[in-house]
Amino acid sequence: MNSPSTIKVLCCPTAFKGSLGALEAAAGMALGADEVVGRGSAAVLPLSDGGPGLIDALTHSESDPPRLSIAEARGPLGRPAGVRLLGLDDETIIESADANGLHLVAPADRDPLRASSRGVGEAIEAAARRGAQRVVVGLGGSATVDGGTGMARVFGYRFLDASGVALPEGGGSLADLATIERGDPPNMDVAALADVWSPLLGPDGAAYRFAAQKGATDEAVERLEAGLARLADRIERDLDLSVAHVPGAGAAGGLGAGCVAFLGASLAPGAPWVLDRVGFDRALAATDLVVTGEGAWDATSGLGKVVHEVIRRARDAGTPVLLACGRVDGAPDDPGLVAVDADGAWLDRKGLTRLVATALRDNRDRLQGSRGPA
Repeated sequence: MNSPSTIKVLCCPTAFKGSLGALEAAAGMALGADEVVGRGSAAVLPLSDGGPGLIDALTHSESDPPRLSIAEARGPLGRPAGVRLLGLDDETIIESADANGLHLVAPADRDPLRASSRGVGEAIEAAARRGAQRVVVGLGGSATVDGGTGMARVFGYRFLDASGVALPEGGGSLADLATIERGDPPNMDVAALADVWSPLLGPDGAAYRFAAQKGATDEAVERLEAGLARLADRIERDLDLSVAHVPGAGAAGGLGAGCVAFLGASLAPGAPWVLDRVGFDRALAATDLVVTGEGAWDATSGLGKVVHEVIRRARDAGTPVLLACGRVDGAPDDPGLVAVDADGAWLDRKGLTRLVATALRDNRDRLQGSRGPA
């Protein structure tokens, strides 16, 4: 490869769920790039699509020390969880996975029929008590499929069966929902960032597309879909809002829909919001090669995930991309892209470094861009 002075590599992954945070993954990639291209060739820019890693991505890109505090909340199954509140300019950023994340539940205990998003509401309430006027909630990486009903309970919403009895928390009870009683959400501006641009219902929705990876059996997936459909129907009847097919409503187990219905939130795709906020396009303009990745590239990656958006922007800029993941299932067909994986294995930092270094050595001729060969 050319000398370090002529090659600039941008290492910009998102979190590798279950093994590496975005910053740790970026650092591992940078070591692999430096090993092959030359020391000091790689810049690090951890990313997020609104899910896990959002706060890390934003704090890494800020020149001033962040205003970071912790709020006490309950996790998906009721255990204590500390939720970070990040103050940036006039906004408070919350990563919902701090409260309802899949990483908070041991694999043997995962059960979206019972898991609740209540802790997200407790974190938002804490931000309101501390004077927040605008809250940005990153959605993604959840253990829940409750449509945001756990969150809504914090603000006085009640979800009742046909006998007027309050339903148990979790997505499993929503099929018995008969009435929603309005609550009193905080008087502040709320924006929700969806990590996937999926609807609430249907084959790409919160239950059918994502519930199995949260521990749901086939039977549970059907019950969760029925519950979310019932919830959407009751939201339309009792709150006069239609959320079933809103893009992003299915994010975080339907928390996207819940934020819109119960908090009056705006809903936006997280990937472009984060990329614009951290200055990705500016960094890309000074880059000869992009190295990016996530734990697994699969059918969900094209539903608004940040790595998909990185590849799209790099392609438009004529910059080659190395996609390095634990598993790659159906990589984009692009002559400027090389995709490598670890055959489905969990990657630690050393393993990711080796994967990137080997791929760069083995694909010198393909990893070429408008500024010359890598």
